[in-house]
Amino acid sequence: MAYLYLGIAIFAEVIATSLLKASAEFTKVWPSIGTVVGYGIAFYCLSLALRSIPVGITYAIWSGIGIVLIAAIGWIVYGEKLDAAALLGCGLIIAGVAVINLFSKTAGH
Repeated sequence: MAYLYLGIAIFAEVIATSLLKASAEFTKVWPSIGTVVGYGIAFYCLSLALRSIPVGITYAIWSGIGIVLIAAIGWIVYGEKLDAAALLGCGLIIAGVAVINLFSKTAGH
């Protein structure tokens, strides 16, 4: 159940961050409201995940997957460029999250 909460936290954080850009510095009402609600859901679900997953592992997975998804959304939705270094970095982040989940005994499986 903890990983379900973590997944919801990641999803909500990615949506909130995407809406943060769309809020135009909190000048657009609906994206601004979505940002605040999304971050609220993200942090609440993150706190639930922390009941059983160690904080370092939780944060590594949450932030790592979030970074990669936000970079992809920036590229797809906002037309932001990703150079070779950015793609390599995202690949290394994915590899790191995979190593934590597949091989770490502290991941709380």
